[in-house]
Amino acid sequence: MMDELSVIQRIAVWILPVIFAITVHEVAHGWVAKKYGDNTASRLGRLTLNPVKHVDLLGTIILPGLLLMTGTGFIFGWAKPVPVDASNFKRPLQDMAIVALAGPVSNLIMALIWALIIRLGIFIGTNAEAISLPLIYTGVAGISINLVLAMINLLPIPPLDGSRILTGILPSYWAWQYNRLERYGFILLLVLLYTKILNVILEYPLFIAQKLFFSIAGM
Repeated sequence: MMDELSVIQRIAVWILPVIFAITVHEVAHGWVAKKYGDNTASRLGRLTLNPVKHVDLLGTIILPGLLLMTGTGFIFGWAKPVPVDASNFKRPLQDMAIVALAGPVSNLIMALIWALIIRLGIFIGTNAEAISLPLIYTGVAGISINLVLAMINLLPIPPLDGSRILTGILPSYWAWQYNRLERYGFILLLVLLYTKILNVILEYPLFIAQKLFFSIAGM
């Protein structure tokens, strides 16, 4: 569907879904952290949907832009991590796991919202294509980016959210040993992306998730 669009049109369609997906993901971490007793993100003004507060030059602009322009069909990115001080939690490891889970859950909620936006576009239909088509195209991008972000972040690679969730389950000693891998996590993620192993890992679960959300959208 996106293949029909020019590069400029693809950028116009993807820009809002990407910014919202990345921004809301980080705000969700900070919001849940505050509920569990850590006001760090709130005190630093990071509990806001203003994307300027969250933009990371490489992760929010350069990488998604390059992936979009090269037509890889696989777009993701990240924002500046919302600061969380686990020492403010009653159960640091377990509560941090819940805070970490909030990010992917927020992406799934946004994917559902974009599905409903597509359904609205379909309802408007050919009578007002100037309205319906942007809604449908942007909704497709919104579902895609949010599902990709949710699934990538659930991978157990430090410092992704999946590693924080796993840390909350592991015994303290093994959790500490496991988190020592964090210095290599970003490099490993880039290698998986460059070699397209990441595509293979996510292909089937992403297919199932997209099928579900696009069915909700009425597509």
